[in-house]
Amino acid sequence: MKHEKFHYKSLEEVREKERELGVEFPLSERLEVLKEPLTVAGHRIANRIAIQPMEGSDGTAEGRPGELTKKRYERFAKSGAGLIWLEAVSIAQEGRATPGQLYITEETLDSFKALVEEIRETAWRENHIQPVIIMQATHSGRYSKPHGYPEPIIAYNNPLFEKDKPIAGENIITDDRLMEMEERYGQVTRMAQEAGFDGIDIKCCHRYLNCELLSAYTRPGAYGGSFENRTRFFRNAYSSAKSQAKENFIVTSRMNIYDGFPYPYGFGVSEGKGTEPDMTEPVRLVGMLMELGMELVDITIGNPYVNPHVNRPYDMGAYEPPEHPFEGVARMYQCTGQIAKAYPHLAVISSGPSYLRQFSPYLAAGAVEQGYCSMVGFGRESFAYPEFIHDLFEKGSMEPAKCCITCGKCAELLRASTPAGCVIRNPEYAKIYREMQKKG
Repeated sequence: MKHEKFHYKSLEEVREKERELGVEFPLSERLEVLKEPLTVAGHRIANRIAIQPMEGSDGTAEGRPGELTKKRYERFAKSGAGLIWLEAVSIAQEGRATPGQLYITEETLDSFKALVEEIRETAWRENHIQPVIIMQATHSGRYSKPHGYPEPIIAYNNPLFEKDKPIAGENIITDDRLMEMEERYGQVTRMAQEAGFDGIDIKCCHRYLNCELLSAYTRPGAYGGSFENRTRFFRNAYSSAKSQAKENFIVTSRMNIYDGFPYPYGFGVSEGKGTEPDMTEPVRLVGMLMELGMELVDITIGNPYVNPHVNRPYDMGAYEPPEHPFEGVARMYQCTGQIAKAYPHLAVISSGPSYLRQFSPYLAAGAVEQGYCSMVGFGRESFAYPEFIHDLFEKGSMEPAKCCITCGKCAELLRASTPAGCVIRNPEYAKIYREMQKKG
């Protein structure tokens, strides 16, 4: 069906559109399930809502949290979320996505420690909860722009992205450098613990380096071709982190289980089936990570740079999607549900509820109640309406006039390497957006 903008006035209208389209995602009016606590690796998570890692690109040149960073996490701390997943923190200077991306080193460690302490103090003062706080560790790979312009580091050339202009061979990361990066995850894990985080995310999503390797069918050597080779970096990086983790320190991953690209350039698909999701390899990989000790995984799909309608169904964007947004919502939960149902003892966080705006709590409740996930993570909604969790728990609903309208302007700011936030609901970012437009 042709793309259609959000226009629903009631939950019944949402259900009617589901039936009309022939798609299905879980909905429940029993919102109290979202207030239930969850225990992961000895940590009590106060409720079933997580703030997803939303990058602000507003750190200092050295990689410390900047003033806008601190303001954003103050808002998140006030939200009442049981879990706050700190945005992408680079593990290497050349792997920073922007000059303002956070970067943890021995020199910047104290600033992360201060940020974690501020989050905990604010959350306790405002809501009398201690959120679990996880740090996302990343290497941006093909999306690296440490100096403000593209300096890609890729796993392999992908004609779907490069077209007829392949990236130079010296930009393809070597096996030796990958082995160095595996060890780096162990070093960063030690620093994350010193900073006071409860866990670390070995980021493997949205086509950054670790994620791209999962589809490196055409890459020669130890990190390409077979399933074992394509997952080698991820498994070794995870093991490196786990080797440095103290008891009850969570080692997890925000992980792509479906890229939305056909074989041999996408993960979560099979040969000859186009972009149809195939969870065979993702289910197998999650099982291998569980054998290494993983107790929590944060699931996502798609690529926000190339096919954003897959992981962030929207009303406004760079192109008109080939499907109704509800199809994207349904795909997200069908894929996530296959992981959760394959491993019922694994705590699974789902993504992508924000398109449903004020009706997203019913999706979150349905997903938890029906076993599609253990928790639901909110990303762009937390930019637009960080107090939505407090409103939901105290008032029983979200205010439609405060919700994210899925316009994509926060992503535009991030792509321009400027501080990113909600242009519609926050005047501070509206000003930044206007300045970006003036600069072209």
